Amino acid sequence: MKVLVVIDMQKDFTTGALGNPETAAVVDNVAAYIEKFRKENKDAKIIATLDTHYENYMDTQEGKNLPVPHCIRGTEGWMLEDAVDKALGEDCIKLEKITFGAVDIPFAVGKDEDIEEIQMLGVCTDICVISNAMILKAAFPEVPIKIIADCCAGVTPESHNNALAAMKMCQMEIVG
Repeated sequence: MKVLVVIDMQKDFTTGALGNPETAAVVDNVAAYIEKFRKENKDAKIIATLDTHYENYMDTQEGKNLPVPHCIRGTEGWMLEDAVDKALGEDCIKLEKITFGAVDIPFAVGKDEDIEEIQMLGVCTDICVISNAMILKAAFPEVPIKIIADCCAGVTPESHNNALAAMKMCQMEIVG
């Protein structure tokens, strides 16, 4: 079985509080890729993460280091981009995470299932994509992990490219 993991395609990361032109620009690519993946892989599993914070965000370690409230649960910025949400469909597994990496993501993938490959895309390449990719690589060391580069964007183009290079060094395939 193939697995597609869509990381944090939320409005606050594309056009909202932490958005930038690069993250906004990948929304259509991501939605199109999900639709294509779904058509080509009928029995695949699709997982989407949602960065999730609460009203006390500024009191958290992340809030002290990145003092920009974002992805506060229930707000417009916490919501997935409309085109991405539509492409994900009803059967998508959605995981809320309170930090960069979702420690429960290997369980959503399914440790006891026959995983052929894991494909990943989303934002931000240099923070949450790489964090979750490393968690999955540690949990599934023999499963190929493919990062869909043209469906990812980072805080800056340079940090995006640095993250892609780091994931490649950790034996993940960079495609697109």
